[in-house]
Amino acid sequence: MKEKDAAKKEILFHPHLRGGELGDKYSTKAAKVGLVGHDFRGFSVANDKGAAIAPIRYAFRSFDRQWIIPDARLINQPNPTLWKGWSERQIFVTAPEDQPVRPPAPTISFSSLIPDLHHYNGRGGRVYPLWSDEQATQSNVRAAVLQTLAKAHGAPVAPDDVIAYLATVMAHPAFTARFRDDLVRPGLRVPLTADRTLFDEAVVLGREVVWLHCYGERFVDPAAGRPKGAPRMAKGEAPFIPGDGAIPGVPEPLPETLTYDAAKRRLVVGKGFVDNVTPAMRAYEISGKIVLDQWFSYRRRDRTKPMIGDKRPPSPLEKIQPEGWLAEYTEDLLNLLNVLGRLVALEPRQAELLNRIVAGPLVAIADSEPQSGTTDDEPSQ
Repeated sequence: MKEKDAAKKEILFHPHLRGGELGDKYSTKAAKVGLVGHDFRGFSVANDKGAAIAPIRYAFRSFDRQWIIPDARLINQPNPTLWKGWSERQIFVTAPEDQPVRPPAPTISFSSLIPDLHHYNGRGGRVYPLWSDEQATQSNVRAAVLQTLAKAHGAPVAPDDVIAYLATVMAHPAFTARFRDDLVRPGLRVPLTADRTLFDEAVVLGREVVWLHCYGERFVDPAAGRPKGAPRMAKGEAPFIPGDGAIPGVPEPLPETLTYDAAKRRLVVGKGFVDNVTPAMRAYEISGKIVLDQWFSYRRRDRTKPMIGDKRPPSPLEKIQPEGWLAEYTEDLLNLLNVLGRLVALEPRQAELLNRIVAGPLVAIADSEPQSGTTDDEPSQ
């Protein structure tokens, strides 16, 4: 905004291009509508003399929560369905759509935040919002599915119970391993138990899984051990940074390397380190992408080649970055490690419950896919 030269200003804006020509977003283009729930400015960025709209958290990748300016002039093809449908009750399910799931990996992931394009693992996928409206009264789970489950179980089934059930059955490596051959063909299918007791057990466990994926912002229930806020592992099991392991900030530059010492169970971040990191936490992946490696690739000193990122020539804005490691990065890293640790601990229970579900009576539904979602043709950002 401070640049006076129009050509340089456009380069700094890093416009969206189609065939080398200006496309969806550029500095002199005004937006016709804003993003629901956020400030709308009906004039171009080039003519804007005010401060930027305050950034908010969004779901960049599975378990990676970053920041975005909620301004329709700055986001390439924002998905109106996702912005209109967000609320404090909304849960977004993300899953691969056009490619097989790579074991070992959970088959789906969840977020309480609006997900970016390719949120699941950075390479395509689909977003399924639980609710289609801001009031969280209209479910995207097909009525036929709810009715068939209710008939089989002899009791009503709530839409958010279905989401919790899916979390237990699908969001762990045992599901991917068991149905490896079936998952070669893109598109996900799930066994639905006809046993109400098994269903209820899966719902209880699945609520904890979703609570973890959403960093303690959904399915909050302190009485059930799910308080609001960043989840934590039990004392003595949680990852921690000892006194001599602090990740240095300024004047030290951002770190370049992330390594792991299995013997010490130590995650080494540049000149600092985190202890009590198990091999399973270090190796946790989302269909071919190690979560910790991908997370770090967007916060290291050299970000010109992130693991999954923009294929356009780099923007000059990428040279603007923190002078050193931020305290926020340390907090986010510890939050992520605690989430991964607790998810790993739940996996044996999920696998055992999946075995009992598959061995028992199942509900047959001809078409059990959620009613709506967004694909690569309808990007969330």
